[in-house]
Amino acid sequence: MLVSEAVATTLSELGADTVFGLVGSGNFHVTNALMARGARFYAARHENGAASMADGWARLSGRPGVVSLHQGPGLTNAMTAITEAAKSRTPLVVLTADATAPQSNFRIDVDAMIRAVGATPARLHGPGFAVDDTVRAYRTAADQRRCVVLAMPLDVQASECGWTGLGPGQRTLDGRPVSAGEPSSAAAQALAGLLQRAARPVFIAGRGARNSRAGAELSRVADACGALLATSAAAKGLFRGHPWDLDVSGGFASPLAAELIRDADLVVGWGCSLNMWTLRHGSLIGPGATVVQVDTEPAAIGAHTRVNLGVGGDVAATARAVGQLLADGPDATGYRTAELAERIAREARWRDVPFADESDGHRIDPRALSIALDDLLPAERVVAVDSGNFMGYPSMYLSVPDADGFTFTQAYQSVGLGLSSAIGSAIARPDRLTVAALGDGGALMGVSELETLVRLGLPMVIVVYDDAAYGAEVHHFGPDGYPLDTVQFPPADLASIGRGFGCEAVTVKRLADLEPVRAWLDGGRDKPLLIDAKVTADRGSWWLEEAFRGH
Repeated sequence: MLVSEAVATTLSELGADTVFGLVGSGNFHVTNALMARGARFYAARHENGAASMADGWARLSGRPGVVSLHQGPGLTNAMTAITEAAKSRTPLVVLTADATAPQSNFRIDVDAMIRAVGATPARLHGPGFAVDDTVRAYRTAADQRRCVVLAMPLDVQASECGWTGLGPGQRTLDGRPVSAGEPSSAAAQALAGLLQRAARPVFIAGRGARNSRAGAELSRVADACGALLATSAAAKGLFRGHPWDLDVSGGFASPLAAELIRDADLVVGWGCSLNMWTLRHGSLIGPGATVVQVDTEPAAIGAHTRVNLGVGGDVAATARAVGQLLADGPDATGYRTAELAERIAREARWRDVPFADESDGHRIDPRALSIALDDLLPAERVVAVDSGNFMGYPSMYLSVPDADGFTFTQAYQSVGLGLSSAIGSAIARPDRLTVAALGDGGALMGVSELETLVRLGLPMVIVVYDDAAYGAEVHHFGPDGYPLDTVQFPPADLASIGRGFGCEAVTVKRLADLEPVRAWLDGGRDKPLLIDAKVTADRGSWWLEEAFRGH
């Protein structure tokens, strides 16, 4: 068979049944071959959208996403989403045609470009190696949680090769990552000892804990030592329903959560980088606190904050090992008291924190808007959030049922990925209502994928927090008197734009304007719903005030 067919057959044998992309001449044959072998192909309107859809799909499906791209501009158009996936350790296999002829307009140094953004380059080295190269790319993505870009030279794709099937050693288990291994017994014992002696322990679980599905194991360890539970933003929802859940640590943390984390005498980061966002530039670590970091990557331990103990190992495996050591002793009270339980139940959520509603009839307070949407939307939901000044409001005021209810493409902090990552999330979890939360800047950047959304018939809600500006820059530079003409814009009728693409749409300036949302939810949901919320813009979001100005 042709190499393009061998690549498709190999990926199909490994479990690739969902592919995102945009087809040109260079990836036409491999994409059709994948479809001929049963894969569902989702055509995007822009390559960056395709890669971000695959990213969102992979985060919620637990399997490597597959992206098919044309050579040259097909790849360069997708580089921002590829960078996000690489930084987030999202398992992706990016199939990109590669024009190697010196005279080709499409020729670029694919390997150098991919390495520059932290993704993993791979290549079809020749017809005789095509199957092995494809297996290696897929297994690297699955087993190491890497974004792998497989360059497929045009002349190699068009060559013939043999196909004898995959051997047992070439297969993966459902395309899911293998365990990174057990911690050393000495490290597990040291951590168990610290937990037994701690009076006020706090766990902060990150992406590594979410990826290893360690919520239940961590909850059991926390119950044994009396720890409070928090997450990084990427793992939001991991402890949903647990009475000692503080929700997200860091810049998004509620005042009570920040207070309790800052007063902890032991902070354990489980698969969490403990970076400036999660620890508010280190201010959430009390002066006498002991810090422990559990991670599969040795280089990650201590990279952002000083640690007293580093434990190398998979989060779930480490939690099980430590839990067995704690099982021999009595459960400790730790941080947990009856009085604190009442405070957490009353104050831990942002929607329970009092605020002065700044809605004025022309624009709606984003806090009031988000609380109202949280009450309106079904509990079984996925919230996918774009980047920008607005992002803390949907992240913290819209609840999610578990860690699979939150898609947070913020490792690269690029505006414009939210709508596409939401589309991928909706395809991965059709049993839930997906809510894309965007700013007006990100909505307009990714607007072409509204056509994809309508064409696919996905019953999704798009909420645009519309302040007619790049709000982060307005509130970063405005207080110092800098001119803001470059980051503020005339009002845009985003509801009309949505209708033009085929969405149902509503403009919201006050709470009463949300009534059509209720009607859409109660109706057939046969079209996506776009909510153009004209939000107040007099002040920056609380998390950016803290991040930019130290407030």
